[in-house]
Formats: sequence, structure tokens, C-alpha cells
Amino acid sequence: MRGVCRAGPEVSTGFSGRLPDELWDRIAPLLPARPVRRHRHPGRLPVPDRVALAGIIYVLRKGVAWRGVPRTVVGCSGVTAWRRLRDWTEASVWSRLHAALLGELRRADLLDIDDCAVDGSHIRALKGGDHVGPSPVDRARPGSKHHLIVDRHGTPLAVTLTGGNRHDVTQLLPRLDAIPSIRGLRGRPRRKPRRLYADRGYDFDKYRRLLWERGIKPLIARRGEAHGSGLGKVRWVVERTFAWLHQFKRLRIRYERRTDLHQGLLQLACSIICLRRLRATF
Repeated sequence: MRGVCRAGPEVSTGFSGRLPDELWDRIAPLLPARPVRRHRHPGRLPVPDRVALAGIIYVLRKGVAWRGVPRTVVGCSGVTAWRRLRDWTEASVWSRLHAALLGELRRADLLDIDDCAVDGSHIRALKGGDHVGPSPVDRARPGSKHHLIVDRHGTPLAVTLTGGNRHDVTQLLPRLDAIPSIRGLRGRPRRKPRRLYADRGYDFDKYRRLLWERGIKPLIARRGEAHGSGLGKVRWVVERTFAWLHQFKRLRIRYERRTDLHQGLLQLACSIICLRRLRATF
């Protein structure tokens, strides 16, 4: 993982009310078809999908409550945006969008999956719900944990959500399994790295053996040894990606009781980070 450029995509949390064309053009084909309106008594016109998506991204960036979405700025109410988030999450829109963007990055030679890094990050969970547990780093307050795997440039490959009391190493294999089939080039799609970097929290011989069985070389710092192993020079990219994710203010604290909705927002944020690697103008 040497020679990695430290300059990454700038994450802007501002919002002008206009959804970038590059994001909409990739999401629109993935959205489920809306039901045909009745000819008699058709009712109120539905809010356009593009406007509802702008409302979702407004909440993701600003971190406001759904009822706090300004209709004059976005063009729809927060309730409408939440309903579209629910429907599109259940239709697996965000996971398919993320996989498609990873394929674009691979086609553009901007993805290096040979060397990957993993880590976890705690967040508070104010409203409870599934995948919530006492956080060992926040005086046992209810919390959740983001588990992330990135390529050598810090591009997010997969992100998962668990309770705050889950050990990072227990999510190592599920995180690898969560990497989608990354296409973009002829031949077999890529689904696993060749080398995996991790900190001392993953120092278990059992998991080293499991990684070797999958054909992945584990490069994990060992507990009890003096600092200076050199792995920190290459693992910093995953910490930087956490900083990118948590610039989306809705992800700093978990407000959604439904795990799938918070997971959907995580995947949408990962997709935006991928898109910014493709197009620096977004």
C-alpha cells in the first residue's frame, strides 16, 4: 500500500437545494417503478423522485430531524423524503448504486483492491432499536458501531452496522462477505483483497488462519509489541474514510431505530464518496 496519494475527495456538507446530475443519472435507473395513476380520482400528484432524493441527502448532510427539512429549500416535506428512503432501502437501491460505482472506479483504474484495511468506529444511538448495545468507550451508553473496509486509496468497499458492544474481530469475515462483486473489467469480478491490514484489535490467530484459508494474507499488528511496526503508515486510509463518512452529520449519531435505514444512509454516503473519486466536481 505504499505510494498512496494522501489527497482525497473533499466532502462538502453544504446544500444548495439542487441535486447534482451525475448522482441522479446513476440513481434514476435503479429506482423502482412508481404505480400508474388512476384516470378517475387520481389524487394529489406524487413528489418527483429527484426532489425526494434531494430531501434525503439534505438530512444526510445536515443531520436535521426529518420534520426539520425545509420544504422551501428542498421542495418536499421530510416525511415524504423518509418514505422514499424506506421504499428505496427495501428495494436495495443503495447497495446496487454502491456496487455500480465501484465497478466504474475499477474500469477507470481508480480502485486498488489488492491491499485493504479494516477498522471500526463507535457512535451513540439515541433512540435504541436493533443492533444497539452498551458502548465500552462511552460509559456503557447505548451505541452502535460502524465496521468499514477500504481499498489502498481509502475508497469504501463495504460498511456494516452492529451493536456498540460487538468486538471488531467478530465482524471481520462478515465485512469481507459484504464486499459486492466488483465488475468493470473483463474476466471474473473481484470480491476479496490479497492483503488485509488491521490494528491490534484483530490480533487473533484463529482469524489469521481463516484469512489464509480464503487466500488473503493477514497483516495484523500484534498485541504486547512495541509500537513502530510500520502498519500505521498504511492503515491511516481507513481512519480518513471514517472522517469522510462522519462529515455527513446524520451518521455521527444514530437516530434511526430501523437498522436498515441507517445502513441505507451509510451506503448512500459511501456511494457519494466513490462518485467524488470519479468526478471531483461533485
